[in-house]
Amino acid sequence: MERKKRYQALLDNINQYNSGDVGITRVAYTNLEQSCTHAFMRMCKAEGLEIRLDNCGNLIARRKGKMDKLAPVVMGSHLDTVYQGGKYDGVVGVTAALEVIKRLNEKGIVTDHPIEVISFACEESSRFGVSTVGSKAMAGLFEKEKYRHLKDRDGISMEKAFSLCALDFNNVDEASRVNEKFKAFFELHIEQGPVLENIGKKIGIVTGIAAPARFLIKIAGKASHSGTTPMNMRRDALLGASEIALELEKAANEEQAHGTVATVGVLDVFSGAMNVVPGEVELKVDIRSSSLESRQRVIDHLYQTISSVQKKRKLDFETKQISSENPVLLSNELMDVLETICKEKDLSHQMMQSGAGHDAMNMTRLGPVGLIFIPSVDGLSHHPEEFTELDDIINGIDVLEEAVLHYAKVSSSFFG
Repeated sequence: MERKKRYQALLDNINQYNSGDVGITRVAYTNLEQSCTHAFMRMCKAEGLEIRLDNCGNLIARRKGKMDKLAPVVMGSHLDTVYQGGKYDGVVGVTAALEVIKRLNEKGIVTDHPIEVISFACEESSRFGVSTVGSKAMAGLFEKEKYRHLKDRDGISMEKAFSLCALDFNNVDEASRVNEKFKAFFELHIEQGPVLENIGKKIGIVTGIAAPARFLIKIAGKASHSGTTPMNMRRDALLGASEIALELEKAANEEQAHGTVATVGVLDVFSGAMNVVPGEVELKVDIRSSSLESRQRVIDHLYQTISSVQKKRKLDFETKQISSENPVLLSNELMDVLETICKEKDLSHQMMQSGAGHDAMNMTRLGPVGLIFIPSVDGLSHHPEEFTELDDIINGIDVLEEAVLHYAKVSSSFFG
């Protein structure tokens, strides 16, 4: 019971860093998110961890091992949120990792391998349209020139956001750890979907992570008076965008067997008014799948639709692919270890795919990865009503602790 109260207090402490009135808004590379990161840094220091911030803003907290030059066993997730998000996405993984450290310290456990807790910077794509920025940098996947000029909704570029956090964008490559290897990496995360709750399972053991491809589409027609412009003379950018959205839905539905999904998450009508034919529209599109072939078929259909709509409606298109990830298969060995732990603890579990991207997918470049899911009530995430039961979080932490100890190898403890 004391552990439950301690963990709840830790979670509540982090979630007081919130700039919104609805849900949780703690957007990457903002003053509030940086304050939260520094608060978490102080919590880690209180547990005797060595702290450093790398050149992308990732927080790395290290617990020394008896043989400290051995490869580290790593736990991590993220503290940033989407706009008006929830209290659990990302933050559960980071706070759970610290709770594991607290437990080891309580028991006086010394491990052969060092153990690290990482809070990755800018996991969410909501600010700049590109996700898992910090773990990309750590894995040597950061496309500096591609990301440099990406702007947020206020026109602030990623490079400028870095500078406002006293980070030099030009030195972000120094965050790479590709020349060292992890013994194992674990991420505990809420499922963000309804599967575990619907099938009555307590733990999800993730086998692979679907990969998103994201596009920015600008459509230019001609703004004109809604009352004086005949229907056959209009160049309506919004109707062109609507056709694209509907065709994307159709294409994704045809790929359901592969779990492929497509979403138009942003549709902005510029200088919009009720009595004006829309002349300029911007779309942001997310297409993801665990099958590259299936995803590519949807992308091909997107381009075919753009070409068709362009001719039919006499619209001008500017299409830019702003990110493209590869599907990731996770470690079979770590899956087996996690499954054994679940059986030993009598926790019902399910092998499953992740439709959402996570920092874990980039960490596969540094070593074997295990991703642990816990249930999300009603499958809600990226939403103010996102919720996971405390008991379910504690179950996840129990599994995480055992997995870390399995790989870090207990050298000694108060109990022998």
